Amino acid sequence: MIPFAMRYHSTRGNSDPVSFAASALAGLAPDGGLYIPETIPEYRGSVRKSLGTMRFQEIAFQTILPYVKDDIPSAALEDLVSAAFTFTAPLVPVSSRLVLELFHGPTAAFKDFGARFMARCFAWLRRGESKPLSILVATSGDTGGAVADGFFGVEGITVTVLYPKGRVSELQEKQIAGLGGNISALAVEGSFDDCQRLVKSAFADKELRASRTLSSANSINISRLIPQAVYYAAAAGRAAAGKTDSGLPLTMAVPSGNFGNLTAGLYAMAMGAPIASFIAATNINKTVPDYLESGKYKTMPSQATISNAMDVGAPSNFERMIAHWSYRDLKSRIRGFSVTDDETRKTIADVFNRGGYYLDPHGAVGWAAVSKAGKLPGPAAILATAHPAKFAQTVEPITGPVPVPPSIKSALSRTARAETIPPELSALKEFLLRRE
Repeated sequence: MIPFAMRYHSTRGNSDPVSFAASALAGLAPDGGLYIPETIPEYRGSVRKSLGTMRFQEIAFQTILPYVKDDIPSAALEDLVSAAFTFTAPLVPVSSRLVLELFHGPTAAFKDFGARFMARCFAWLRRGESKPLSILVATSGDTGGAVADGFFGVEGITVTVLYPKGRVSELQEKQIAGLGGNISALAVEGSFDDCQRLVKSAFADKELRASRTLSSANSINISRLIPQAVYYAAAAGRAAAGKTDSGLPLTMAVPSGNFGNLTAGLYAMAMGAPIASFIAATNINKTVPDYLESGKYKTMPSQATISNAMDVGAPSNFERMIAHWSYRDLKSRIRGFSVTDDETRKTIADVFNRGGYYLDPHGAVGWAAVSKAGKLPGPAAILATAHPAKFAQTVEPITGPVPVPPSIKSALSRTARAETIPPELSALKEFLLRRE
């Protein structure tokens, strides 16, 4: 463990450093930047050597502890980890590759790992607090459902989820807008980038901040990002310990949109998890692959694809990446590849026909990117970020019926109730100010 208090700084450098609790509950820094730890702690040698044999919950505890230890005692953190991580992330062989299945949580998407920890973390940090907390979250698909599920029924916290109208699947919409209670949903007449812009604008609005205690639940919130490093460390430890065929460090292919997931992987690597490198796998929204190739960062309007959770043209977490690492550092750790919808469909068909394995469109983007990368020094692990049944309208015409897990069957029975708003801050403010 680090011998000093962990402080969190804004990526933009114009706000005072704060504690983990303050950074998590605030969401964004006052200067509009994202909070980052002043240093990324390294695993103790004994922990690093044991990543291949430790239980998933033990790895979670050891990964998260140095970031939060000044605000959350060890005993409390053990309870939070046990309550949040009631499922794991199996690393399964598929053809000549490995797939890290991140869809075994209650909303069948990788966002469950961060959202469930974050909800329990917030409840613990706000124990005894009487003033309600209003959480705003923008989603391109799976984040909204995971946050809604994680915070549903949490006393003293209301959640408003903004999603692009008509650009999420029927199941995603029911997961986002089908719970009610302390969860509200806004269908924005625009793109995910519009939703993200509205959330950031709300945090900067003096009238809203004066009348509401606001926080975020996107991967812009550090308390949601840090827990995502856990499954990287667990998978990499298992592979390096010889639990896979080669015993060599993994190259991890990460389907990427807002780039929180890959940033968490970079944290795990910096902590000492035995990861060889990363492949940033995007759809045609290829802002970061273009940057890795040219060294020039240029955002673009997002374009709709069948891997909709990755339809992001201005990824927020890029700001964290360049705050921690130089272009040369990032280029040495990450290779970027973009994949078209036609390539995604072809990959779903090829993987199913060869091995009978169902990939969702996002996992298929990761698989196709590995194919584009060519020969690798060790095994490739593709992050399967969502269960294929969440995208049955895309997958089933290619593979036939996809097995549906109980969590998805339950969500499909819900009725989605959302209010439609234009992509304007005034509309979001009006909704928030009339919501009790």
